[in-house]
Amino acid sequence: METLLLLATKVGEKLKARKETIAISESSSGGLLSASLLAVPGASAYFMGGAVVYTGPAGIAFLDATKEKRGDIRSSSEPWATLAAELVRGRLRTTWGLAETGAAGPTGNRYGDAAGHTCLAVVNASGKKIARTLETASPDRVANMRAFAKAALELLDEQLS
Repeated sequence: METLLLLATKVGEKLKARKETIAISESSSGGLLSASLLAVPGASAYFMGGAVVYTGPAGIAFLDATKEKRGDIRSSSEPWATLAAELVRGRLRTTWGLAETGAAGPTGNRYGDAAGHTCLAVVNASGKKIARTLETASPDRVANMRAFAKAALELLDEQLS
């Protein structure tokens, strides 16, 4: 958790200095991403909200990810991570949207992705989008959840630099 807190502090300071805000949609990291950002004193200056979007119904409820918006995009993919980041950013009217979606383990998901697979995306208010896939090749659920949150924070930090 220390690594996550160090990264979250770095990201939080950048967001506060820039007077920017963020919204989170996470899945297989199970809330670790949001918890890390919220552990930083002064998080209310930049953290507007987050949701663990672990199922299709949660995507509809929290992101308004209707069939019309989602189309044929499948979960645990870069297009879904990008859409989730866009939708959560729009719903909470933030500068940044950050999303994570994957398979923590110990087995893979129904889409054929192995345990340790996640897709991450960051979008900003000016329309810049970046997505990335991480494969840990590990069935260790807790280690994967930590790795997914770390990779998401690193991706955000890169975009803030």
